[in-house]
Amino acid sequence: MNDFSAAQRSRVTMLDVAEHAGVSKASVSRFIGDDRALLSDATALRIEQAIAELGYRPNQMARGLKRGRTRLIGMLVADIRNPYSIAVMHGVETACRQHGYSLVVCNTDRDDEQERQHLALLRSYNIEGLIVNTLGHHRDELRELHREMPMVLVDRKVEQLDSDLVGLDNPAAVEMALTHLQERGYRDVLMVTEPFDGTSSRIERVSSFKAQIAQRPTLTGAVVETGSELTAHVKTFLNTPGPGPKALFCANGIAALASTHSLRELQCNLFADVGLIALDDLDWYPLVGSGITALAQPTAEIGASAFECLLKRLRGDIGAVRTLDFSARLIVRGSTLGNLQ
Repeated sequence: MNDFSAAQRSRVTMLDVAEHAGVSKASVSRFIGDDRALLSDATALRIEQAIAELGYRPNQMARGLKRGRTRLIGMLVADIRNPYSIAVMHGVETACRQHGYSLVVCNTDRDDEQERQHLALLRSYNIEGLIVNTLGHHRDELRELHREMPMVLVDRKVEQLDSDLVGLDNPAAVEMALTHLQERGYRDVLMVTEPFDGTSSRIERVSSFKAQIAQRPTLTGAVVETGSELTAHVKTFLNTPGPGPKALFCANGIAALASTHSLRELQCNLFADVGLIALDDLDWYPLVGSGITALAQPTAEIGASAFECLLKRLRGDIGAVRTLDFSARLIVRGSTLGNLQ
């Protein structure tokens, strides 16, 4: 721990750090910038120790203005309360920090006007690139921004926006869920999803569900949306005779929470009366009954990969648009163990 005052820290220069560490000023610049990987571990450690001992604080904004760069990355999020968005955002921020960038996050709260205002705000901050996880209703503004800077989409496509996309392999995840339910003896499946609202990942999951049900003669399936009528829909599903044991398939964590509330309200015996499998793997899943079987998304990797795609574009990559689809991981818990054959 050092005892440098704020005034003393402000007087420490990059040259002071270089001399203290016994390296060149260029090496210190690389360490502070996005070229840290070019340094040996020993050199990076000496620079890190020198910065700590001298209390050096680089003025990133001044460096950015001098070089015509701000080292700011923007992220537009549809709903910051969504656990998926928070987890992906953490992955993006961690990757930004590792490469010397700072993340500016704007939450649209699923409001079109907020989205428009935040796009203008991010442009005023002179961000170098943008990661988008929103409904993308302001396509013209997004396309205009994309002409000025690299842009990467997370989880959901935006029509007429030719950008890299990072997310989940939704068809494979749906297939994994239905195969698991079928192997566990379930025969009647109700998929619960949030309203589409133009969200491509939700549309893709429901389309994949319907296609998979059509290919599996021993399964029947239906789809309902979350909302005020969900409990009534679940009650009808449970009370209607079907081809065999019943299960809910929740398309994300928010749908899983709504479905669990409905099952509690209907006083179901979790999970003997009905099975349940859900996309995402939230902290509370293991705490409900004997635990909710999950299809975990690699959110940290999705966030980090979104930034890596952006970084490649910032460094001049003009290759074809890429789509990176990550695989879900099945975590079996008690919610799908009630009907083993």
